[in-house]
Amino acid sequence: MTRLGGAEDDGAGTGDGVVAAALGMGDAVELLVALWSSAAQDVDLRLSPHQLRALRALEAAPDLNLTALAERLGMGLPTASRLCDRLEAAGLLERSPRSRDRREVRLELTAHARRVLADVARRRARALAAALRRMAPDDRAALRQGLRALRAVLDGGAPVRGAEAE
Repeated sequence: MTRLGGAEDDGAGTGDGVVAAALGMGDAVELLVALWSSAAQDVDLRLSPHQLRALRALEAAPDLNLTALAERLGMGLPTASRLCDRLEAAGLLERSPRSRDRREVRLELTAHARRVLADVARRRARALAAALRRMAPDDRAALRQGLRALRAVLDGGAPVRGAEAE
């Protein structure tokens, strides 16, 4: 892991502060992933990262079929099918034929899955809030501003003013 705040973070070795910022952000993302994963593992029902991603994908796009879910998760159909088998066996997923084309199967979250996802979201928010409380208020404000700007750019928005300078 690259050390945040170390000599290499000033961009001196690369001549580019953007690269140093990207390296530092990568480190922060790794720590966030660990925090996210541990909060998800604290729920009563242990879910693998793939299972949790599948449930989140179905929550975000409730009309997915198996092919669309596999594409969204970047996995093959047989792997997605086995994943859905496990979710269905755990009472988190129901499969039903679509009314317009009975050969196509609709994937639907159960009420239990929705409760599990809400519990995971609450636990993640509490863990992240605990970390944010340990930051100085000015640093939290700067983080909020930076995340807003990054989200705008990643969502296809206009570049933030002064971005060309780096």
